[in-house]
Amino acid sequence: MNAGNRAAPGFPAPRPGGRAAVLAGLGAHLPPRALDNAELCGGRPVGDEWIRARIGAGSRRIADGEAVADLAVRAGRRALAAAGTPAADAVVVVSTAPERLCPAAAPEVAYRLGLGNVPAFDLAAGCSGFLYGLAVSASMVTSGTAGRVLLVASDVFSAFMDPADWLMRAIFGDGAGAVVLRAGTPGEPGVIGPFDLGSDGGQADLLEIPGGGARSRKRPPGAERDGGDGGAGPFGAGGAGGAGGADSPYFRMDGPAVRKQAVVGMSDSVTRALDAAGWALPDLDALVAHQANQRILDGLAAELGLPPERVLSHIEHYGNTASASVPVMLAQAAAAGTLRPGQRVALTAFGAGLAWGSTTLVWPDVRALTDDH
Repeated sequence: MNAGNRAAPGFPAPRPGGRAAVLAGLGAHLPPRALDNAELCGGRPVGDEWIRARIGAGSRRIADGEAVADLAVRAGRRALAAAGTPAADAVVVVSTAPERLCPAAAPEVAYRLGLGNVPAFDLAAGCSGFLYGLAVSASMVTSGTAGRVLLVASDVFSAFMDPADWLMRAIFGDGAGAVVLRAGTPGEPGVIGPFDLGSDGGQADLLEIPGGGARSRKRPPGAERDGGDGGAGPFGAGGAGGAGGADSPYFRMDGPAVRKQAVVGMSDSVTRALDAAGWALPDLDALVAHQANQRILDGLAAELGLPPERVLSHIEHYGNTASASVPVMLAQAAAAGTLRPGQRVALTAFGAGLAWGSTTLVWPDVRALTDDH
C-alpha cells in the first residue's frame, strides 16, 4: 500500500488541564572525522559535483572507534546540561544500527550518565525512530510514569555500509541527537503536540539489513532467497544497493521507490499532524524533516507548497544520519538561533518499516548544546 494514501492513527494532544510533555533541552554530537566527497570517490570519475547534484552532501561524519552508546552518552550529557538537570526518570535510546543484538544500549547509557537504576530501553523504527521515541517518551510523561525523560537517537550507520558500495556510503553519516522532556502544562511553549504515526510492513524489503538476525540464522541450508544483485540501489543503478543475499550484513534499499514514498508519505503525515494541532500550512514557520537527501527535502517543500527555506537542511555537511537526523538538526538549529521562541515547528520522518511519523510544537525558550555551541 502506498504510504501517502493511508490514514494513520495518532497520539492525541494533551487535554486542557492535564499533564503535558514539554521540550526542556537538546544536545547533539557528531564524530570529528569528516569524509568529504573527494576522499570518498578516490580516483573514480564520479566526483563532488555529481554527488551534490543527486544527494546534496559534500561531506559526512564517520565514527572511528565510537559505538552507538558512545555517541549517545555525549549527546545525552549535553541535553541534560542544556535542560539544567543531572537527572532523568527514564532513558530511551533509538537506533537503526544497534551495536549488538543484546543487550540494549539504553541501560549502559543511563549507567554511564550516572542516572542510577532508572528504566531504560531501546526502540527501533528505522529513520522514523526519533518520532516514535518522542511519542513514547511524551506518553510516559503525560501518564505520570516519568517526570523527566531523556530520549537519544544515535546511529553509527557507516558500520552497515558495504565498503565497496561508494554510492550508499555517499548518502549516510554517523551522529547522535538527544532531547529532554519534562512534565508541564498544556498550552505552554514547548508542549509536544498530537502525533501522526503509521506503517506499511508490506514494503519492508525496500530498506533492510537482511543478515544478522534470527531469520537468517534459522534459515535452512540452501534456502537463500533471491536478491543477489542487492536491489536497485539509491539511484536505480543495479548492484548499488549493497551486497546481495539473504544473509548480507550490509544495508540495501530501492532508492527510487523509497524517494517517491518518502515525499508523499511525509507530506501527508505532516498535513494530518497540522490538522490535529489546528494549524494551517501557512502558519508553519519551520519544518524539520528526516535528512534523507536534498532531493527528498526539495520534493517535500514542493508537495506542501512551502518556501524551500522553511524546510531546514544540513545534508551538505552531514548527509543522512538515519534516526539521529531530526534531533541533530533540531539541536543545531536551536543553537544557531534558526529556531526561535514562538515559532510554529513541525517534525516529520519516513524510513524503514516502512514507518513514518509527524508532530508539532511551538518552539520554547530552550537551550541546545552541540559540538559548535
